Amino acid sequence: MSSDTGVPVPRTAVPVGIDDPVEKARAELKAALAAIEVKANIPKRVAGATERGIARARSFARRNPGMAVLAVVGAAAAIGGAVWGVVRLYTR
Repeated sequence: MSSDTGVPVPRTAVPVGIDDPVEKARAELKAALAAIEVKANIPKRVAGATERGIARARSFARRNPGMAVLAVVGAAAAIGGAVWGVVRLYTR
């Protein structure tokens, strides 16, 4: 389902040039359902965001290995301090 120009049509788009009203309605329904699936599939969206974040972190670590180590140590210290503070508040 692509137009005459040879450009691929995304799953969430309706192809141009459909003259039959039934075929056009089916194409619109198919595109609407695909768009709903893309928006509603939270686990897939989270997985994609996680992969992009990991790729950015790896790229940063390749460019600045020293800063990456400092970032990891700082994050570990912040998490450790937060856990320590919560436990201290809980035990009082």
